[in-house]
Amino acid sequence: MLDATTRSGGTATASPRATATDLAVAVPTAAPALVPATGFAARCARILLSPWSRLSLLVVLLVSAASLVLVFEPQRLLTDGWPDRLGGAAAVVAYAVAYGVCTVAFVPRPLLNLAAGALFGSQLGLGAALGGTVLGAGLAFCLGRALGQDALRPLLRGRWLKAADDQLSRHGFRSMLAARLFPGIPFAASNYCAAVSRMGLLPFLLATALGSIPNTAAYVVAGARASTPTSPAFLIALACITVPGLVGAVVAWRKRHRLRGR
Repeated sequence: MLDATTRSGGTATASPRATATDLAVAVPTAAPALVPATGFAARCARILLSPWSRLSLLVVLLVSAASLVLVFEPQRLLTDGWPDRLGGAAAVVAYAVAYGVCTVAFVPRPLLNLAAGALFGSQLGLGAALGGTVLGAGLAFCLGRALGQDALRPLLRGRWLKAADDQLSRHGFRSMLAARLFPGIPFAASNYCAAVSRMGLLPFLLATALGSIPNTAAYVVAGARASTPTSPAFLIALACITVPGLVGAVVAWRKRHRLRGR
């Protein structure tokens, strides 16, 4: 807006009112600062999502699953058989799912493998047992990774714990394949150890599927041929179970003496 005295040939100057108005428009207003939530709900969320709270939840879930197994007694399948209302492919899938849940609850896999062979025979029993093995390993791995890794990794301070963690983190597939082939290593313990390490899920599942075939097949065949204990198939399966166990015990004993010698 120009002054009336400067409209004819003079130099145009802005009035003080126009200058103040323009400056007021040009200067942006500051955005309000974001105030972090510090209320009761935020504190409760931080506590519930903390590593030790998640680890406590994992312990509660595992204890509850083990308690349910003790109540329902899945070993009765060996004596009572499979329910008549389930048959064919549905029964195999249902058994594989139940197998996976039972392994998460620390039910011994040899018992489940024998039951798979006794209920479904060698071929279908092997499929159900391997499917349940991979499913149970995946469930345990995901639970351990989501609920236990953040709390347990800072505790890996011992020399042997650090060595095992480094082996699983760097050579996950090879290490887990050897653990599945080597008899005597608890299935559930190896699942949760892999979950605490930095091993990937896909190599873990692939190594589990491949490494579990020999031992699982031996137990399934033994369960399928348990009614004829003198048959060649049963004797071969029994040898495949016994010989690796003896070899593993001898190797473990020799390693034990070497470590003592150091």
